[in-house]
Amino acid sequence: MRMAKTTEALKVPAGRAGLTRDVAAERTRRDILQAATQEFAARGFGGARLDAIADQMQTTKAMVYYYFGSKEGLYRAVVEDVFAAIHRAEFEHCGDQGRDAEDELRALVTHTFAFHEAHPGYSRIVSMENLNDARAVVQLPQVKGSPVVQALASILARGVAGGQFRGGIDAVDLHYFISALCVFRVSNRLTFKEIFDRDFADPAVRARQLAMVLEGTLGLLRATA
Repeated sequence: MRMAKTTEALKVPAGRAGLTRDVAAERTRRDILQAATQEFAARGFGGARLDAIADQMQTTKAMVYYYFGSKEGLYRAVVEDVFAAIHRAEFEHCGDQGRDAEDELRALVTHTFAFHEAHPGYSRIVSMENLNDARAVVQLPQVKGSPVVQALASILARGVAGGQFRGGIDAVDLHYFISALCVFRVSNRLTFKEIFDRDFADPAVRARQLAMVLEGTLGLLRATA
């Protein structure tokens, strides 16, 4: 449901009058973040316009300022939200201490592959942060670290103890390896399509690439006889 045009910063959007003010405010904030993520991902920080975000929300720019203070504040909130979403998604399939280590890692990689494919705007936001010297991340200590690293360390330890994995693999390095394989195909999809006429969205190509990512990750870790 699209929200009716508001003229007052504190007015509850139409369609949400039955909600408590706190719930309506949080939903409005989330909707602004979603619209802003699309705008920043498409146009970058410099090209993104608060007017465009407000128009997409059918609200006023004053509402955006009310929740986030400034364009910079909104961008920081988007970056924080993107990294939090990525960390949650990575961690969703970790932590089952009774599960076979290789099966758990396979599930994590498969889920990470699908998540980044489903959220291409996230990889653009992350790329922007790297191009701009992590301008927002350095101001967001809450995004530093990720529970997935501790989970990967646990998976690695169980795999080594069970004779499935070789030792000497660092959890952060493994996280980098998985992320690189899963994110590159999203961030470079359009150039690969133009240069090599290879559509990564094609089901056969997707299945082949997922198999490569899984085999590459597990092949790196498997203990040699």
